[in-house]
Amino acid sequence: MASFKRVSLIMMTATACAALAACDGANDIASPGTGGNVIINNPPAPTPSPTPTPTTALVTPATGCPTIADPKGLTDAGTITGPTGQWRVCTLPSMIAKSITLPKIAGLVYQMSGRVDVGCDGGIVAPTTAAPRASTTATCTTANGITLPGGNLTADTNVTLTIEPGVIVFGGTGTSWLAVNRGNKLNAVGTATAPIIFTSRDNILGLNNDQTIGQWGGVVLMGRAKITDCTTGSTGAGTCERQTEGSADPAVFGGTDDTYNAGSVKYVQIRYSGYVLGADKELQSLTTEGTGSGTTLDFFQSHNSSDDGAEFFGGTVNFKHYIASGADDDSLDIDTGLQGAFQYLLLLQRPGQGDALMEIDSDGFETDAPRQKTDIVNFTAIQPSVSSNNEGSGDKGSTLVRGNSDIRWGNGIIVSPNNECLRMNGSGATPATLLARAVVMQCNATKYLATGSFSVANVSASFGAGANANSDTFVPSLTSLFINGATEAAVAGFDVKTWNPFFDTTTYIGAVKDANDNWYKGWTCNSGYAAFDTTTAAGRNCLSLPTN
Repeated sequence: MASFKRVSLIMMTATACAALAACDGANDIASPGTGGNVIINNPPAPTPSPTPTPTTALVTPATGCPTIADPKGLTDAGTITGPTGQWRVCTLPSMIAKSITLPKIAGLVYQMSGRVDVGCDGGIVAPTTAAPRASTTATCTTANGITLPGGNLTADTNVTLTIEPGVIVFGGTGTSWLAVNRGNKLNAVGTATAPIIFTSRDNILGLNNDQTIGQWGGVVLMGRAKITDCTTGSTGAGTCERQTEGSADPAVFGGTDDTYNAGSVKYVQIRYSGYVLGADKELQSLTTEGTGSGTTLDFFQSHNSSDDGAEFFGGTVNFKHYIASGADDDSLDIDTGLQGAFQYLLLLQRPGQGDALMEIDSDGFETDAPRQKTDIVNFTAIQPSVSSNNEGSGDKGSTLVRGNSDIRWGNGIIVSPNNECLRMNGSGATPATLLARAVVMQCNATKYLATGSFSVANVSASFGAGANANSDTFVPSLTSLFINGATEAAVAGFDVKTWNPFFDTTTYIGAVKDANDNWYKGWTCNSGYAAFDTTTAAGRNCLSLPTN
């Protein structure tokens, strides 16, 4: 969730809240809509080392922008110059009205100059209704080049935005973000050697450092799977929907289709995202909202998001190979009835920054249905500092479990020597539950925190140290920050596949078995506090860009 401490990023709050009634309300992400540039005053930091100077030839700009199927086309915005050379800038239309492909072209980057909508949302289809109601995408007009049978703007456009491996897309303004509306898809599939990179203008200019955050919005996938905390409708009637909070224009999600397919995100980096609209209203790198099991999420890195590494609002999410490096709030945030399965997670906070490694069920409503049921397995979560309490009182513990959530942890490592490892909160007759198998923790002397109807004894018993290969007195021997060492190898793993067929059977704890386990190499970017692969070509530094 969003941060109170990042004062320099909330310069626009008063103005924005005067214009948007949605600035009040429960915690959620913000969807700032369109707007101008935002000046980001990052905290001072030493000159990056090594300086992101390419070791290969400088980039020369492409001669022009490619032709795409969308009637608005791409706008040639000239060139942009940084340490890696000079790039041709091709600006996306604000509404992508037809399926298009963004090809990889040498010397070319794609720009979002504000909110970019992928297709039109034809509205929710209730179980007793044969047709959807009017579109919930405000920008769905024929002026945007949208052609539907009979001019009917109450149907989905079924638009797919396809992005080829190696493509770079950047946010040209602080309010730039990609809104993939219901009934449309994002197909962003890179490769291990050519990841897709979403980043900021300043990253291309070479102005960033290891403390840089919040320079543009992020990527939002909206779907029709079940959620809780309805803005309109109800879960019982199958009409529960939520508005992406803070959006000046509609960006709606929710429904009844737990298999909903919002597309594929694979071998993707999202850097320096998380535009702040106001208190508790902020985008993070990747947000899924009511997406279903048909959506593919794999090999994804969130780097230096000013809010959460990624946040998942309800729906059914199956996710492998997730890295959150340097999130300024929670490394993993899940809520509003999520049915989730996550395997192979590296949650790595910046020294002195970040709130919880995991915040589970943000709203804390215990009577909501469906209850959140999520399994998180083979994770290595590292918090070098005390929780920075970004949300006022903060999550306090390095993990927080509360509300209508039933959570299972398997084969996990939590390294948080300066903080309490686990906080649980209960406020009613059906509080959250936690089941742990083969999970080890290094905590401060207090170890556990309890609020509401929970006691510290309840929380300690929920974790169950001393049984099922769980330990709260673990001494880590991790190498290269997150690779298992001798003490990790000595802990027998639990067969997580017995929980969910989506999971791989593993015999070890943590995300990275040993030095021969290299799933995180090649497609990620390195920072001063988290190096994933120092042997690959230039451009793997998060401060720079690939030049090939």
